Amino acid sequence: MSGDVERKLDTLQAIELAEGVEVRLRIAGPILRGGALLLDVLIQWLLIGALTLLFALTVGWVAGGQMSWGVVQLLWFFFSWWYPVFFEAGKWGATPGKKVFGLRVVQVSGSPITFGQAILRNFLRVADGMPFMIGYGVAGLIPTFGIGLATMLATSRFQRLGDLAARTVVIYDRVPAEPLAPSPPALESIPPGVALRPEEIRAVGAFRDRAGLWSEGRRIEIGDHARELTGSAGSAGVTRLMGIARWLQERK
Repeated sequence: MSGDVERKLDTLQAIELAEGVEVRLRIAGPILRGGALLLDVLIQWLLIGALTLLFALTVGWVAGGQMSWGVVQLLWFFFSWWYPVFFEAGKWGATPGKKVFGLRVVQVSGSPITFGQAILRNFLRVADGMPFMIGYGVAGLIPTFGIGLATMLATSRFQRLGDLAARTVVIYDRVPAEPLAPSPPALESIPPGVALRPEEIRAVGAFRDRAGLWSEGRRIEIGDHARELTGSAGSAGVTRLMGIARWLQERK
């Protein structure tokens, strides 16, 4: 139980990609995301109100009140469904509300989301918004986001249903990158104590080539898996593993 609590409190998560590169993302929680959502809703209401007044003075004056009301409903549909898609797709990655709160939507790999992912995560907001309360006028049904909040609290990356389907996460956009410690040098060649299979030789070589991309803690964590080969753990094990990698390199 304590481990789950620590993971929730420390939202800095390391994600290792297939290429062996470690990406560290600071995941945003539901409170800050809720504030960004409220700000975006306020912005949408202000835009709809301003455009409604404009159309009432132009289209409504010429074509009548029914035409003006139809235009308002079209505006409401557009802003409800496409406002977040337009801002989140591509390198921008955030609605104005998220920008103010320093948030951004990315893929789980840290890359910008695609247009298709933006559509999927935002169109599923209807499911995340359930159950609904009855509203009035153009508001219609008012979402409570009970399902979305429950899903976020049940996942380690605070992903709602739309995020899970689109494989996206919401992160802090203004967190400075954590510097990586330099790869430890191999001071001497150390022959392995046992014969290594070809796949083991490749694994040791891959550790040497990628060690500079990882933090010191990550190198130790991976190096400890080769404890039977190095006979050491921690930093000493990493140093011996680098020495073995150097010995194997020299033997080629």
